[in-house]
Amino acid sequence: MPACLRPIGPVLFFLLGLATSACGQARTRLEIFAEDAVPATTQHQWAQMLATAGIDDVRISGKSPLSKVGIETAGSRDSQVYVVTATLNSAGELILPGARFRPNEARAVARWLRELAEKGPPEKREKESDAGLTEKQAELLHAALSPSVGPSTRGASRGDVFRKIAEKLAIPLAIRSDLLGKLEGDKVAEELSGLSSGTALACVLRAVGLCLVPKAGQSGPELTVVALEPGLKTWPVGWPPRKPSPKVLPALSDEFNANIQGVSVPTVLEAVSKRLGAPVFSDHYALARHGIDPEKALVNVPQSRTTHDRLLRKVLLQAQLRMELRLDEADHPFVWVTTIKPVP
Repeated sequence: MPACLRPIGPVLFFLLGLATSACGQARTRLEIFAEDAVPATTQHQWAQMLATAGIDDVRISGKSPLSKVGIETAGSRDSQVYVVTATLNSAGELILPGARFRPNEARAVARWLRELAEKGPPEKREKESDAGLTEKQAELLHAALSPSVGPSTRGASRGDVFRKIAEKLAIPLAIRSDLLGKLEGDKVAEELSGLSSGTALACVLRAVGLCLVPKAGQSGPELTVVALEPGLKTWPVGWPPRKPSPKVLPALSDEFNANIQGVSVPTVLEAVSKRLGAPVFSDHYALARHGIDPEKALVNVPQSRTTHDRLLRKVLLQAQLRMELRLDEADHPFVWVTTIKPVP
């Protein structure tokens, strides 16, 4: 198997984590001061959730008049410790410097602390892109993910499509064996062959609740496949264009006569995709989470003069869906169909 595609088993994944800690990475200490109105039960619940999330160096106590949310550096240069002062408010929220977490987000707190240990305080870090890399790293990764997908994907095994794309990447891509198993036995419904590798991979993974998380490796940017969670800085399924829609995909503004009566949403999307000369992809993960089956959503648009953009929005609204114009890493436009309500 190519070196760029690394299945990581649970044991190896754990050993890699130990190796990171042994290489001089800074540690974190969390000092939480609870407001007077916070009951002891809430403090105890937070302590349990943080411990479950793997945060062991933490202390919760009553609010001190001197306590102030912030980060202080302690220890020596070779054994640095970031002491984080946080507040637990009356709403049960944990307030950290520049961040706020609800009781069900203890794992996100753990990620915040890991980033602090790895990258230092936010104000001292190099400016990051939305995907969690520095601007230079993001540019390198963007270029590496720009080559297009080769063979046809429609009806192919999701696992096979993933492997074929991953094997051609010039950057490391790690995936645990149990997550790789989630891709087996499922079929890719869309034709992704014209898309760039990054957007196609993100699309293939998202449908089964997985995502790409970029990180800085020793020799450059790397990607890891993980389960989708709130707050993760993931590599997205395409990017918002910086130019107005008519300049990115002019056909969206083309006028024509429309008359749709009792037609399913996928039928409309397929017809519009052909007229646009651009693919239309659905966010299967979000649709499944909200229990929306587009095949069962029959839509109607009275005979009228309209544009592809207005038609799509009218049709999708009837099925509790919306559209976004996006670009892949090679600047090819496509339409992304997702739910009106965000995924929890």
